[in-house]
Amino acid sequence: MQIESFKIFCDLAETESFTKAAQISGVTQSAVSQQISSLERHLKSLLIERSKKKFRLTREGQMLYEHGKQIIHTYESLLSKLQEVKGIVSGIIRVATIYSIGLHDLPPYMKKFLKEHQTVNVHVEYQRANQVYEDVLTNVVDLGLVAYPSKDSRLEVVPLRQERCVLIVHPGHPLGRAKSVKLEALQGQKFIGFEPDIPTRKAIDKVFREHDVTVNHVMEFDNIETVKRAVEIEAGISVVPEGTVAQEVAKQTLAAIPFSDVEICRPLAVIYKKNKVLSPAMKQFIETLRNSS
Repeated sequence: MQIESFKIFCDLAETESFTKAAQISGVTQSAVSQQISSLERHLKSLLIERSKKKFRLTREGQMLYEHGKQIIHTYESLLSKLQEVKGIVSGIIRVATIYSIGLHDLPPYMKKFLKEHQTVNVHVEYQRANQVYEDVLTNVVDLGLVAYPSKDSRLEVVPLRQERCVLIVHPGHPLGRAKSVKLEALQGQKFIGFEPDIPTRKAIDKVFREHDVTVNHVMEFDNIETVKRAVEIEAGISVVPEGTVAQEVAKQTLAAIPFSDVEICRPLAVIYKKNKVLSPAMKQFIETLRNSS
């Protein structure tokens, strides 16, 4: 019975999905099913209740999961320590990131890291914030990159830096030539916002409430690129992290204006599952993100 069989079973137990368990291990769903069947034959025990519509472990399956987690943790800790002793930084890092970080913040750090560690492969997936958290908690990915990190006892949070948010408008907008602007200038303006469940939207809404400013939400999107495109066609104004509009400001398709009376900053962080064994490559990747800021 191979250690990989334990790992696949534990991944299946945590994700409750043959598809996700297969994705984590880089195998087919059929291979996952075969591994589980092989475990059941070897242990002479039924591990999953297949007659139920909802995924559920049997009593024996729950016991195997609890002990299997310990075995996998010990094994991965051993591999990590052996790599550290040998000074090896290699392997695969699976990262999930929200769109704005993945498109605008991550690239220079990725370039630096991969140049220094050419035997490491970094797989990056772009997700909504809620999906990043889910993928981290179910081990679909190793690390998550988020803004406004949520407090969760199941997660470790590594703060990175704070990004200043600015007002963006079409250059022809009445505020387009302003050096700075007071928040009250946004009162009643047509506003392009993020969708209500997105952390950056919640934070901006909180600032508006605190300063008794009401905007007219005319459009809502789930990613930064669509928000910018809407402002470029003069559908409204928006508030976004300054670094996400550097190219548009340089091309003069957007104007970015700082606030003179409030400071809106977006905190960025790396998240990973508590008690997860970080390989030397993962540790170095996190350090690159922290030290290059």
